[in-house]
Amino acid sequence: MSKADCGSSDMPFLRSELALEGRHTLDEFFEWYRERLASGTFQVRRVPFAELDKWAFRGDPLRLSHDSGKFFSVEGVEVTTSFGAVPRWEQPIINQPEIGILGILTKEFDGVLHFLMQAKMEPGNINTLQISPTVQATKSNYTQVHKGNVPTYLEYFVGSGNTRILVDQLQSEQGARFLAKRNRNMIIETREDVEPHPDFIWLTLGQIKKILAHDNIMNMDARTVLSCVPYFTDRDIYCYDSVERHVLEEINGYSRKLIESMSRQPELTDFDRIISWLTTLKCGVEMSVRRKPVDRLEGWRLTGDSLAHESGRYFSVIGVEVRAGNREVISWSQPLLEHFGVGLCGFLTQMQDGVLQFLVSARVEPGNRDIVEFGPTVARSGVPDGVAPAPVPLAEYFSAGEDVEVVFDAVHSEEGGRFYHFRNRYMVVEAKPGVDVDVPDGCMWMTLAQISRLIKFSLFNVEARNLFACLDLNMRT
Repeated sequence: MSKADCGSSDMPFLRSELALEGRHTLDEFFEWYRERLASGTFQVRRVPFAELDKWAFRGDPLRLSHDSGKFFSVEGVEVTTSFGAVPRWEQPIINQPEIGILGILTKEFDGVLHFLMQAKMEPGNINTLQISPTVQATKSNYTQVHKGNVPTYLEYFVGSGNTRILVDQLQSEQGARFLAKRNRNMIIETREDVEPHPDFIWLTLGQIKKILAHDNIMNMDARTVLSCVPYFTDRDIYCYDSVERHVLEEINGYSRKLIESMSRQPELTDFDRIISWLTTLKCGVEMSVRRKPVDRLEGWRLTGDSLAHESGRYFSVIGVEVRAGNREVISWSQPLLEHFGVGLCGFLTQMQDGVLQFLVSARVEPGNRDIVEFGPTVARSGVPDGVAPAPVPLAEYFSAGEDVEVVFDAVHSEEGGRFYHFRNRYMVVEAKPGVDVDVPDGCMWMTLAQISRLIKFSLFNVEARNLFACLDLNMRT
């Protein structure tokens, strides 16, 4: 291929991100969101395990599961590993082997790609209602094990209608809380007219990124799908020097750095070096995950109301009863994992060899399907009030200091269908030129072009992907 073959490049995702006006303004979105909050009838009440309808402790080893054998179960595991400072521990973990669908429907309006987003109630959300993908459903949900309604717009993701697949990837969820959990992350484009629904709204990617700067509005499932957006195809990367630059004239310095980092054609030798590093880690780490009864977990206490750690740290398993007027089923009960405080997930970035790079860390967690995943520079769980968080390497860069500039800082909720009030502070910071970052073992600098390629192969964990979803390519000067 030669530069003469480039011609004009469409880059629909980038153009959508540069569009802050669409079918609706941002003011109209926030008005619609407030109306959805006011119109919903949502009630979430904590209940003892004995009051969970169709849930019970059963089996050998003992676990908390649904009568149907579907949905998910809460099980116990004993973990031993050669990685990290803690070689052995026991904990509850969610086993949800079904692969769900997280799908966003897109359609062009006036030449700009729009994303159909849903206002969805989840019992664990701190503010109940957040913005989710068009379809967010487990296999048990969309096959109607619960005897409820089929999710709205499901047909676009399971049928063979007049649609085009833009993204279709299997991606993991929290390896510290889920046992080998994956969901199908999809972005589908349609040219057909889409029947409107009051709980759904069309937004440009640029509008979505501005919403992501607000705390606890865009849910985790939306963020993981958005992290898979392919802004640049291989052809786009090759032709980047031919792209008309006038569309970027008003974008500020960091957004330009992001686009340059994302559009740089990765050197094959560099990519091979990353894969070799990951392979070496996988071969060198030993990990064993053995099932245990939930009532015999070392350091954990099972009562009628909760399964909690004796120290009061980490998380606990609780039961809730739910009533929701806008869901496929209007009432149900289920277990949730309750979390304390607010955790921290952050990427340290810096210009390296003329291109913006992200300091990626290797993460070993008991629920990882293949032992090691790439994660953010820093990932630290929340702790109860009055408890000091454990020290984490490089965490000092995410406190106020002269060596870094904060690029992104917002608190977002994690999976509200499985976690109760689980929140993380998501941060991206840039180390200033001349700052000598002492890179610890298990970390490596990567460009966004390399990262985007690796995401396609399910090599980045959900915390890292959530951060990539928050990156705004349209910050204005």
